[in-house]
Amino acid sequence: QVQLVESGGGLVQPGGSLRLSCAASGRTINNYAMGWFRQSPVKEREFVATINWIASYTNYADSVKGRFTISRDNAKNMVYLQMNSLRPEDTAVYYCAMARGRTSATTRQEYDYWGQGTQVTVSS
Repeated sequence: QVQLVESGGGLVQPGGSLRLSCAASGRTINNYAMGWFRQSPVKEREFVATINWIASYTNYADSVKGRFTISRDNAKNMVYLQMNSLRPEDTAVYYCAMARGRTSATTRQEYDYWGQGTQVTVSS
């Protein structure tokens, strides 16, 4: 069984920062690209960031580029999303996902496993 568990969400003021973590179990993440998506009542689930298997390439949605950073620690089977300069429109449930292959992927259809999500609320 493959399980992904997100943590680190919470309430933060605009301009603040949060770091999300994703702990994987049941399979090593070493041979798979990983990604973050988000979903809110006003937006369908959308791509946020992805990182390839050896962390040599990353890709971000235009809405978060320059503010968010995805990283991974394969030895710990962990993936992270550092979120800086947060805006109210970043409010969403954030999901960690494991891709089908090694190269970065930006669509939901390219991911096989998903976490339960962690809530991020940006509000003054």
